[in-house]
Amino acid sequence: MPNLSLPYTQDLLITSGKSPEDLESELLFLLAVKLFELQRLSLGKAARFCRMNKLQFMFELGRLQVPVINLDDDQITDELRDD
Repeated sequence: MPNLSLPYTQDLLITSGKSPEDLESELLFLLAVKLFELQRLSLGKAARFCRMNKLQFMFELGRLQVPVINLDDDQITDELRDD
């Protein structure tokens, strides 16, 4: 499996107030969130990418006010239409 190495400065570590492990986990999570928002990863794959289960990832998305369901207006209309 390919591996990504992301260098960061000591300044980022200090300003974050986190341990290196916690900062790296947060950066991995934020990358997963962005890839999910861009629809490059599904919910489940984004959760696995940042080593979380789906429910935990959904909770964290809600905390960041990132919608878990991303439908366009036509899809919402179709879902709300009473057949």
